[in-house]
Amino acid sequence: MTPRCRANFGPVLRRLSIGLLLLSSLLVTLTSQAQPVTATSNADTSRSFDRLVRELPGGNLRQRADLLHQLADHPDPRLPHILNALVDGDLLADRNDPPTVAIRTGTRIEDALSGAVIDPTIAADLRRIPVNNSLRTQLRGLIARANLQHPEPQARYEAVRRFIRDGVDRDSIDLLRERQQIEESGLVQGAIDTAVALYQLQHADRDIRLGAVEALSGSLEVEARNALAGLAASDGDLALRAAAQQALDGIQTRIQFYRLVENLFFGLSLGSVLLLAAIGLAITFGVMGVINMAHGELIMIGAYTTWGVQVLFPELIEWSLLIAIPAAFLITALVGMAIERGVIRFLYGRSLETLLATFGLSLVLQQAVRSLFSPLNRSVSSPEWISGTLTLNPVLSITYTRLYILIFGLAVFFALLLVMKRTSLGLKVRAVSQNRAMARAVGVRSNWVDALTFGLGSGIAGIAGVALSQLTNVGPNLGQAYIIDSFMVVVFGGVGNLWGTLVSAMSLGLINNFLEPWAGAMLAKVLVLIMLILFIQKKPKGLFPQKGRVAAD
Repeated sequence: MTPRCRANFGPVLRRLSIGLLLLSSLLVTLTSQAQPVTATSNADTSRSFDRLVRELPGGNLRQRADLLHQLADHPDPRLPHILNALVDGDLLADRNDPPTVAIRTGTRIEDALSGAVIDPTIAADLRRIPVNNSLRTQLRGLIARANLQHPEPQARYEAVRRFIRDGVDRDSIDLLRERQQIEESGLVQGAIDTAVALYQLQHADRDIRLGAVEALSGSLEVEARNALAGLAASDGDLALRAAAQQALDGIQTRIQFYRLVENLFFGLSLGSVLLLAAIGLAITFGVMGVINMAHGELIMIGAYTTWGVQVLFPELIEWSLLIAIPAAFLITALVGMAIERGVIRFLYGRSLETLLATFGLSLVLQQAVRSLFSPLNRSVSSPEWISGTLTLNPVLSITYTRLYILIFGLAVFFALLLVMKRTSLGLKVRAVSQNRAMARAVGVRSNWVDALTFGLGSGIAGIAGVALSQLTNVGPNLGQAYIIDSFMVVVFGGVGNLWGTLVSAMSLGLINNFLEPWAGAMLAKVLVLIMLILFIQKKPKGLFPQKGRVAAD
């Protein structure tokens, strides 16, 4: 570039720099002015909400209803909690000016606005804010409206379900249509579409009603099915009746599919429980050849360990399972190693004596637990993160407990598989199980390998007890319910084959779950046992028999 060109561009660049500097200063000024305005607006809204809450104790019921409708216009996250407390009779106030408004939660009383715990001397002056049936009905509608803005999709879904159940009116249809435009959750969006379509079914226009029927054909809500059934049975418009019947048939097909999915999930979850209960036995019985009738009591000890962790650390309920898993593994592994060193090592190769000895040990362990902790069942609390239900649609819900146990069971299985295939202990266990004399000849301490193997199987039984404590009460007889099923899983899959244990556990879980609705729980177990006996007659070594030298032995 020539000096003359640079001289021509110089003034232009200076002007651009000055302009950008002025523009930046203007943006900074506008931003600094806008932030206080927003903060002031939020503060004013919060103060207005607090003032309305403090006015609730005063006035008559009609004035209280007006105040509640004013409160409903405030998008405050505290509103649903306050309205629920008022419906349940747990919203309290004193006669001071301004009054203290509080919420009773169990034995605690907290300030409704700040959440601070109220001193007992002040709480003594608090009285319940009364509501009548009419106001209580209005409150439930207001709660649904407030929950419609809730950040959690499940709460918004329940709010829409409330509108569907109680009927959509002119006031609520506008609110639902407004939410329909911005809703991101597919579950909530489907419920809103159903609510709007149910409202449109009452319209006089035939085309609008046909459109509503078409919209309801994709809904699985009970109210949608009932409305379509009513149209198909008694509506005077033949085309509308035919459309409603066609929609009902399509919905019924989808329901049958989701019922099948639900049965598959519950069958797999039952299979995961059987897998956890049997995988430890697959080590002690399948690999070592020891018939351990005390295996169920090791599961029981793991469950009692979970209960003990919650008793010792009541403030750590949310972390109790994560603490109980390693604790149960260590405790039951030590108990298992003590059983192996004290009893079983003297009985190798004598199956009948081993069976009788471990059966006696199971009775001893049961009686010891009864003496230490009483014969009464103990309940174990579930952490919040494992509680609740995952609602996929109105006809398919999955409990988080079952889902987590399914994932946990598979994780334990693959961890054990990794130990057996990729670690020194696994190599030594396989060597001792195939040829004990040769393993000892190359320097393997077979006695300690036996103890560690039995400890590993027992520790996994303890982990199974942690999982089972979330499904049933913890008691001295907990293990007896799973010992027979555990042996069935191991024998059906193939003795000593971990993959066979996985397949057989899931198969038996699915078969049991599909038989129970038809035959009942007890008859289903009998039928499964009969089928297993017939199968063993055909394939005595199970689904996946051992191969090579182990099979020859």
